[in-house]
Amino acid sequence: MPKLFRLGCFSVYFWSNENKEPIHVHIGIGNPYSNATKIWLTKNKKCKIAHNKSRISQNDLNEIIDAIHANHDLICEKWKSYFDVENIEFYC
Repeated sequence: MPKLFRLGCFSVYFWSNENKEPIHVHIGIGNPYSNATKIWLTKNKKCKIAHNKSRISQNDLNEIIDAIHANHDLICEKWKSYFDVENIEFYC
């Protein structure tokens, strides 16, 4: 699982076998694990929560989403590089 960055105890990462889906990140407490919170990235540099299975508090989730917004371009570049794609499919 390629880690993108950490925010306190939270890891933001890609799941290695999910490049057939639109661009998204997972957020988990500590190390990556299945069923972690999933957030879609959109074309207009916004985010949409797919699910919050990590049960991250709304305050923490808001801070994480702000960081994802601030790093949207970097996340997109890392997605392209890691999955070796030229174009990104966005959620919307």
